[in-house]
Amino acid sequence: MSRIAYVNGEYVEHAKAGVHIEDRGYQFADGVYEVCEVWQGKLVDGPRHLDRLERSLRELRIDMPMSRAALTFVMKEVIRRNLVRHGLVYMQVTRGVARRDHFFPLQPVAPSLVITSKSTNPRAGDKQAETGIAVVSHPENRWPRVDIKTVGLLPNVLAKQHARDQGAKEAWYVDANGYVTEGGSTNAWIVTKDGVLVTRPAESGILKGITRAVVLDLVAREGIRFEERAFSLEEAFEAREAFVTAASTLVMPVVQLDGRPIGNGHPGTIATRLRQEFHTASHLEEIR
Repeated sequence: MSRIAYVNGEYVEHAKAGVHIEDRGYQFADGVYEVCEVWQGKLVDGPRHLDRLERSLRELRIDMPMSRAALTFVMKEVIRRNLVRHGLVYMQVTRGVARRDHFFPLQPVAPSLVITSKSTNPRAGDKQAETGIAVVSHPENRWPRVDIKTVGLLPNVLAKQHARDQGAKEAWYVDANGYVTEGGSTNAWIVTKDGVLVTRPAESGILKGITRAVVLDLVAREGIRFEERAFSLEEAFEAREAFVTAASTLVMPVVQLDGRPIGNGHPGTIATRLRQEFHTASHLEEIR
């Protein structure tokens, strides 16, 4: 079966889908995106993702392309048409099509909306979580407004390619003061020698991850000792365990940092527990 995409009001074959060459997302990365998990035929944490989408659009002064109810319907329809039971749904909103000019268009243009969905193998993620992943550090080189989930991801692409070149799965950005900010496409966490879970505050300098928020709910529910503060690269080297979070990875243990083992070099108990319990704290919405 051919994959189906939604592009500006039409459901089209994925292989033939396209946008205008003067779409400002293509010309200027003038747009935002969201990625939601699909788990057991359910949309995961849709309301939180739409809240963040609306915030990102407000920050860039782009209108919502349609109501939340309509957008949710289209997301579910794309998932249905692609027969996705486990996987991801991607939505992207740009300022729209206009003559190439750095200024916003003088005349109002309709935002562009693209939604795609694809299946993934949950067993592959679980298998990877059994052994954990390696990460490498990378100097923070992004613009300060990483709290907006824009499509301008070239620094992230280069950081993640650097990680792949080093045989790792993810890069952790490190700021000028030696503190870890976040991953190239994930939020970063450690567990200290004393068993305290630590992650950087999301008020600025990192993206306020939706998976991150669910994990915080879980941490509170399970009574896990927790501190929301910056942690240094050196502290990460000395950690008992570490992990990353994102809609595409859920809770993924980190067992190596810059070639050095984290803890005993195996997935930690807290990361494993949070991964196992993740969907019990998620908002799950039927698709079919």
